[in-house]
Amino acid sequence: MANDILISGRNLRRHYRRGSETVKALDGVDVDVRAGESVCVLGPSGSGKTTLVNLLSALDAPTAGELTIGGRRVDGLSERELVGVRRGLLGYVFQQFHLIPTLTVAENVALPLLFLGRKAEPAEIARVLAAVGLADRAGHLPKELSGGQMQRVAIGRALAVRPRVLIADEPTGNLDSHTGEAIFDLFQKTVREDGVALVLTTHNLALAARCDRTLTLADGRIVA
Repeated sequence: MANDILISGRNLRRHYRRGSETVKALDGVDVDVRAGESVCVLGPSGSGKTTLVNLLSALDAPTAGELTIGGRRVDGLSERELVGVRRGLLGYVFQQFHLIPTLTVAENVALPLLFLGRKAEPAEIARVLAAVGLADRAGHLPKELSGGQMQRVAIGRALAVRPRVLIADEPTGNLDSHTGEAIFDLFQKTVREDGVALVLTTHNLALAARCDRTLTLADGRIVA
């Protein structure tokens, strides 16, 4: 349901040792992410932005604080347990497309379902391809696509598992501004129509301004 809290963090910290120094990559952050909203995480290199997104996407666990994803406490979990949290709940879109060059568009989109042990129903794959505007490209290989089309395949691959949270890390960084706008429109459509929560990182302030909320980090803390 819209407005359900899908991710909740309290006093999140991620500290690690570098020689004799303790690096406070994240130092006491509170955050909630709700279904049907888009949240942009901003901050310069070294601000803690990547660390926070890695925690919110269950790619890492905090060293202190409480973090709940999809109703499950994840602080203190092992990497193997984090994999269980991610499965089917979270979808990922990265700046690099990471498509398998020898697989068709439809096969790339279906791939995460195979990893989850779920059948890739042709009708469902067709639905996803239509949603990302690639219904006429199902049989094409990645090398036959433009950069924007490849990013749409990557988004379709993330959406195929019907995630409740979509994590997009600099998803328009390799695209021209017009294509980036179109990709962001697709994200907003997914949030609005499917009630998915979107957590986005970007250096594009115009796109950030179109999100429901922005979190700006500096020195491991939220400053705005």
